[in-house]
Order: sequence, then C-alpha cells, then structure tokens
Amino acid sequence: MREKELRLALVCYGGISLAVYMHGVTKEIWYATRASRAFHDESPPATGPEAVYRRLLETLVQIRELKLRILPDIISGASAGGINGVFLAQALASGQSLEPLSRLWLERADVEVLLDPDARPWSRFAKFWAQPLVWFLLKRPGNVVSRTVASASTRREVRLKLSHLIRARWFAPPFSGIGFSHLLAEALDAMGETGGKTAPLLPAGHPLDLLVTVTDFNGHLEDLRLNSPPVVEESEHRLAIGFRRNAAAGTGEDIAERAELVFAARSTASFPGAFPPLMLAEMDRLTSERRLAWRGREAFLKRVMPSRWKRGQLAEAALVDGAVLVNRPFAPAMAVLRDRPAQREVDRRFVYIDPSPGIGVPAQSDRPVGFFSAIFGSLSSIPREQPIRDNLEALEAQSRERARLRMIVDTLRGEIDTAVERLFGFTFFFDHPNQKRLTAWRAKAQQAAAEQAGFAFHGYAQVKLAGVVTSLAEVIEGAMADAPPRGAVEAELWAHLATRGFDRLAQARGGATAEAIAFFRAHDFGFRIRRLKLLARRLTQDWDDAEGITPAEREAARNIVYRAQALYQAKQTGAGLGEDFAQAAADALSHPGVILAEIARRRDLTGIDLAVDAMIIDGLAAMSKPLRRRFLYAYLGFPFYDVATLPLLQGEGMGEFDPVKVDRISPEDAMSIRHGGTRACLKGIEFFHFGAFFARAYRENDYLWGRLHGAERTVDLIASTAEPPLPDSVIRTFKRDVFLAILEEEKPRLTAEPGMVDGVIAEVNTMFAGG
Repeated sequence: MREKELRLALVCYGGISLAVYMHGVTKEIWYATRASRAFHDESPPATGPEAVYRRLLETLVQIRELKLRILPDIISGASAGGINGVFLAQALASGQSLEPLSRLWLERADVEVLLDPDARPWSRFAKFWAQPLVWFLLKRPGNVVSRTVASASTRREVRLKLSHLIRARWFAPPFSGIGFSHLLAEALDAMGETGGKTAPLLPAGHPLDLLVTVTDFNGHLEDLRLNSPPVVEESEHRLAIGFRRNAAAGTGEDIAERAELVFAARSTASFPGAFPPLMLAEMDRLTSERRLAWRGREAFLKRVMPSRWKRGQLAEAALVDGAVLVNRPFAPAMAVLRDRPAQREVDRRFVYIDPSPGIGVPAQSDRPVGFFSAIFGSLSSIPREQPIRDNLEALEAQSRERARLRMIVDTLRGEIDTAVERLFGFTFFFDHPNQKRLTAWRAKAQQAAAEQAGFAFHGYAQVKLAGVVTSLAEVIEGAMADAPPRGAVEAELWAHLATRGFDRLAQARGGATAEAIAFFRAHDFGFRIRRLKLLARRLTQDWDDAEGITPAEREAARNIVYRAQALYQAKQTGAGLGEDFAQAAADALSHPGVILAEIARRRDLTGIDLAVDAMIIDGLAAMSKPLRRRFLYAYLGFPFYDVATLPLLQGEGMGEFDPVKVDRISPEDAMSIRHGGTRACLKGIEFFHFGAFFARAYRENDYLWGRLHGAERTVDLIASTAEPPLPDSVIRTFKRDVFLAILEEEKPRLTAEPGMVDGVIAEVNTMFAGG
C-alpha cells in the first residue's frame, strides 16, 4: 500500500464579516482532518460529513491502493482570516471541537453585540444631523436594504441595526475592543470544555505553525546596517505573530496560552475605524476581569515586539488590522516551509481562502482619478487588494529549479552508477552487506567523490560549509533569550572557524582536510537529509517499472527511508536539543567553540548514522537483489550527485524534488450547486463587507455556503492526490453525499430565513439528478 501525506499550508485572507464564510470553509478542513486521524487510528466511523470524508479515504485505498493522511500543518491568516486561523490551529493542536466558534459567529458576531455600550444612541433624536444619511441608506426608493434583503422580517432587522450603527458615536470606533476580546476568550474557553482527553489531529511530534499578520499603527524602529553610516533606524509597521507547537503524544495541548491566542486574534482583526486599536492595557484588563493566567506574558511580548521591548515602548503599541498591509499572507507561510519532517511521501499544497475575489475592485474607467478616490484608494483599497503574483512567481521559480535539478540528476545517473560499480559492484560482498561494511562503504564513497571532483571540490566544500554555519547560527539565535543583532552569531562562528584553519577545506592531493571531515560529520545535517530524499524520490518515481521490483518492496523501502529521515530531523532544530539548550546558547557569542561542541554532543549525528546504517541493513535483507543493488547504488552514489549539484543551487541542494502546488477555495471555484460565484451566494458582501454583522440570516447563509464550498474543494483536494485521478463519477457522488450530510446537520440550526436550507437541498438534488 502506497502511503502519502497531503500537507496543507492554509492561507486565509481578510474579509470583515465574510469571516463567517471562511469559518465554514475551515470547518470542513477540520472535519476532513478528523476523518483522516480516525481512519489511520482505525477508530469507529463517525457520522455526517466526517463519515463521507472517511469513505473517500477508504475509496482511495480500494481504487488506487493509496493510503492518504491529511495534515494542515501551516496556517497563515490576516484580519478575519487570522481569527479563523487561530481557532483552527487550536483545534488541530488540542483535538478540541470547532463547534463553539460556529456559535460565536452565528450568535454573537452582530452589530448589537459588538457595539460599545458607550456608543449606543440614547434616543431616536440622537445625532439628528445623521437623519439624511439614515434616509439615504434605509428609506429612499431603491435603497440597498430593499434591493438585497428578501425577507420582510430580515429587512426590519437590518434597518434597525444599521440605524443604530449610524447614530452611534462618530469620530470614535463604534465597536467595543474589550467586548471583542471577551468574545474571543469565551469561544476559546468553550472549545476547551469540549477537549477532555482528546488527541491532537496531527501525528505526535509533527510541527504546527500558526502565523497572523498585524499592523503596528505607530510603527517601531528597526536597525538597518549600511556602509556609512554603519547603522540607521527605520520605522517598521508590519508585525507577524507566530506560534509553533509540536503535536503532543496522547492528549492534545493548546497551541499557546489562551491570552496569547486572544492577543493574536484581536489584533489581527482590529479593523480600522470599527474597533479601537489593541493596546497592552486592554489585554491586562481582560486577563484581570477573566482571572486568566498569562504566565508567559513577558517572554511573549519580548518575542513578538522585540524592538519595543528593548526601548521600553510596549505600552505605546497600537495594533490594528493585519490586512492593512498584508492581506494575503503567503510570505509568512513560505518562510516556515523548510526543514519539516517527512515520514512518507508528501504532496505539499498551498491552499488560500479568498471569499470575494474581485469584489470591491473598481471597474476600469476613462474618468480621471478624483481627489477623494485617490486618497482613500491609496490608504485602504490598494494595499489590501495587492495581488499574490509575486508569491506565486516565487513558488513557480522554486518549482522550475527543482525540475532543473531533477534533469541534472537524471543525466548524471548512468555515470555515477558506473563509478559506484567500479568501487564496489564487482566485489562478492556487495550482495552481502552488513552494518560494518555499509559504514565503511559510505566513507569510501565520500572520499572517492571528493578526490574525483578535483578543483570543483573546493567550491563545493565552501558552499557546504556556508550552509552548515548559517543553519547552526539560526538554531543558536532561536534559542537565545536575548536576541543579538542579526548576523552576530554567524560572524562569531566564522571567526572561530578561521582560527582553526577552515579558510582551506581541501587537501592538496584531493578530498577534505581532517578538520573539515570531523566538522561535517558532527554538524552537516543537510547532506544526510538530501541523501535520504534522493532515495525516497527514486523509490517513489524512478523505479516504478523496474523489472522484478514489486510495489510492496518499494513501499517497505520507503518506510525505512522516511523513518531514517525522521531520526535526523528530530535533532535539526533547537527544540530537539533539549529544554535546557537555551542556557548553553546564552554564551554563544563569547564561547562559539563551546556551543559548537555542545550541539555536536546533543545531536550525536555519528550515532544516528550508525542507527540508520542498521535500519538500512535490516531492510536490505528483505529486498530482492534488483532493488537491493539499486538502493545501494543510490545511497552510496549520493556524494557524487551532491558535489555536482550543490554549488549550482547556491547550497539549497536536493532537499525537495516535487513542486509546491497552489489551490484556491472561493465561491468562484465551487460551482457544483449554484453558478454565479460570490454575488450569487454570499450576503456578507453588502455594506462594504460588513453585511453579515447586521442579520443572523446573512450569517447563516454565508456560513452554510462556506461549508458547502469548503466541502466541494476539500473533496477535490483529496481526490487530486490519486494517480491517476479518481473517475469524475466517483468524485460527483462524494460531493453530493457530503453536501446532503452538511445540509442535514445544519437544518435544525439555520432557521432565521425560513426555507433557506430546503431550497439548497432542492438545488443539490436538481444538479445531481441521475447520479
């Protein structure tokens, strides 16, 4: 059985009241992930949509002999998308239910609840000067409410709440900041009550990254290093609040302290003009009023606002909506993509949720840009609507480089196999390997590759050393309590290595010096992982049709490779070096040699090498001769590949061969039930995307369509992992089943607009009539 992981890096855009739509989408991803965990744990089947996703995973096994695991392990969000990202990450890490968030959006995300008590109009005559605006929006013939709200009762509700909002205080945010923080805390508390002893939805030890964007309204100073003057200060307004949690074994854990999650959600969604900026005093008030412990307060604030911390300016920070500057947070997700553990074949997807693509973008016009339109567009619309072309082009360029690397490696294969055969292939013992022989063969192959490279080895060794030093500096800096100036640790490491003669890594007769060999044996993670990933790719893609090699053999060999890779990657980051590593890292600037020795001791890469050799020997014993020889040729031949390819790719090496694929979830992409996209399905786009705050019927509508669209695209994502793809008839059946399961589940709750759910059920039956 072939095993594969569908890893999702989820990017959630801002959308104000369309947050409820995005919650519906993320809820389906959560259900599918629950189904995946239950499927792999062989837990009893659930009901509803989760049962449909599990049947789809079982169908992949039956039709394509593919056992798929769904892992949303990177979540990046801005504004309303940031809130949904925070809660989804909490559910994944803890195993808690997302249902309390559904109740929050449907019941509490309402103008009447969000209004600050001090902003409520005290009489119908309050702000009499607002009467013309009230008449224009609510009472004039053809007004927006009459045009867009079908139900008479809903029209009355919208008019009343919109009137209250217009009559609320002007020149001050109408919505309550502390009230919003309390709502978020209540939802997190309610999720906690659903957790109990549930397990996380990701495998034990797998990292989950949560990132939300925030705008520091006043800006904070950052140092820039120049030639002259050496240092200048620049005001920076972008902030990224990030959390990482390795999934626990057994009972799940919060991804971070509750106060920190409220801080992240409240600040990223602090829409300018609607909510007051989040300030630290509000968070302290919240923790006091709720008696909420915030044990890591100082460490958290120091980590997310280091510049303000150093200058003692935390109290002055005014944090507003992250979508002001970064509404489409691809870059934060891309930044954490490297160095993730792999225990089986990976299908990596970047999936972005865009609830209203193109909505709100003004049409092209021959009229000149006016005074106010230029000002407001520059301040709000243009920054929020910048395309993601740069991010996608970066991913595409990365994919092209990987394709180029694959071509180079494929071209070299014959010559390198011949070189390995000359070294080992004609000996009797090559078909009878043991651990001692394999360890000696590895060393011999590396020395031969270095000697045969000639002058090219010098450049290879320097690129290799630079990559190792940079990686070590990142691990050390990440563990230091007081972050030094950027590049300071790496500079000290280079200075230390220079004193040990590392300005020259190659011997005159060829190959590396004894000092260089010892250093790479102790610290070169990249080489080891690149070697295993080459083997994984050979087993997955290149030996499919090899004579005498069965799929079962290849799958067993892949399991060995990924288990070996996991051993190395467990020690790659600071988290794998022990809880007390921060104490050792504190003296890195003054004693760089000591910290290098300490890292080498804690990692013990040579010990892992021997363990991996033993795993491989056990696996080779069960392989047929054709697979065993191919496996050894690739494993022992890797140094020749690495010498040839590492300098070409500036040290990136053969980390990944497969491209990162990008998928979108939006109303424009989910047409199985209703055509017309966003405008035909969503109500929250009214009133500049604030529409769903004015009526529960609006929220119920958008939430339902979020679930339906999320389900459709989730089925598409799962089905697309199969090779060849599942038949269209099978995919249509699963879409119909999951739609009906969602509608049956939600029908008792979504009652604000009578007949809405029944109407959508009728649409589903019509669109899927005849199978």
